[in-house]
Amino acid sequence: LLLQWNLVCEDDWKVPLTTSLFFVGVLIGSFISGQLSDRFGRKSILFLTMAVQTGFSFLQIFSTSWEMFTGLFLIVGMGQISNYVVAFILGTEVLGKSVRIIFSTLGVCIFFAIGYMLLPPFAYFIDWRMLLLALTVPGLFCVPLWWVIPESPRWLISQGRYKEAEVIIRKAAKINGVPAPEVLFDTAEMQDSKAQQQQKAILLDLFRTRNIATITIMSLLLWFFTSVGYFGLSLSTPNWHGSAYVNCFLSAVSEVPAYVIAWLLLRSFPRRYSLSGTLFLGGGVVLFIQLVPADLNVLSIGLVMLGKFGITAAFSMLYVYNVELYPTLVRNMAVGATSMASRLGSIIAPYFVYLGAYDRFLPYILMGSLTVLIGILTLFLPESYGNPLPESFEQMLKVK
Repeated sequence: LLLQWNLVCEDDWKVPLTTSLFFVGVLIGSFISGQLSDRFGRKSILFLTMAVQTGFSFLQIFSTSWEMFTGLFLIVGMGQISNYVVAFILGTEVLGKSVRIIFSTLGVCIFFAIGYMLLPPFAYFIDWRMLLLALTVPGLFCVPLWWVIPESPRWLISQGRYKEAEVIIRKAAKINGVPAPEVLFDTAEMQDSKAQQQQKAILLDLFRTRNIATITIMSLLLWFFTSVGYFGLSLSTPNWHGSAYVNCFLSAVSEVPAYVIAWLLLRSFPRRYSLSGTLFLGGGVVLFIQLVPADLNVLSIGLVMLGKFGITAAFSMLYVYNVELYPTLVRNMAVGATSMASRLGSIIAPYFVYLGAYDRFLPYILMGSLTVLIGILTLFLPESYGNPLPESFEQMLKVK
């Protein structure tokens, strides 16, 4: 691809720009998908954005120029993050507390890591057009899931659509062999909450009080800097010593134990300390890379892998933590907005890697410092461990 469109020498700036523009699409998708799914439902937006990702990824195969490829890549980014975020929220709202944590870490993230590990061998053996085709085909297998995946009962209830929610809940009870009560929704309760259900959330609701605004701003910063570290280390794999394909595979492998550790931490320990600890580990180890002698390349790669392990574990816990902080009415919007901050971090991450051309250690010093700083900030957020998901703004936890 680099040679076909001559992305070398004076045009080498297009390489990080291509990645950044993909993340611009991810940024736009993060912004709009949360609001769309909060307004029109999780299920419909999930499958719509999946169609966008699959369709435009297929069109990329026929790209005749760098400009065409990059423009389509931006739209693919919009669809990719949108269905990821919406699927995460839908699964979180449908599943019970114990299963929700498994789904959020081992379920979503482990399968992401498996896909990540498959990418380098595919890229090694086939050209980029066939690779795009291989990435498109799985989207077609998702079509039958329309008749399997239900709408979120929590979202339906928040919209006052009790009958539809009741049908889904009773069906789930029947499948699980659990007897459902005769009356699921009390008429008096339905009337009392009618005004709340008719509310249409807007982005400003994430800043409606001082406490909510503080949580939102701190969450935005947390996502932004964690994303810089995660994507910076992920994209720096070609700069490591040895084969870029092997390094990319090793980077993917490091994520599997990270997700397992994240799951174990979420099961048994407070969210703030788990997040802060993994961020300190990731950032601190990356800072140590500058002290490694130039001839000890294996040790440098090992430290990068350990740093990636820590930041990946923190990144996977962020989704769970964010979901637990916000009420149903704005939950998807909050995850979308904070994820949008993450994408701003991912947009500039390729340029952190690009700084390595001037000083080999500069990207690691910057990423390590930012990650340690955000680890300190995490300690001031509210603790959600052991608490039920909030249904209203009044039930939101207070900043420490």
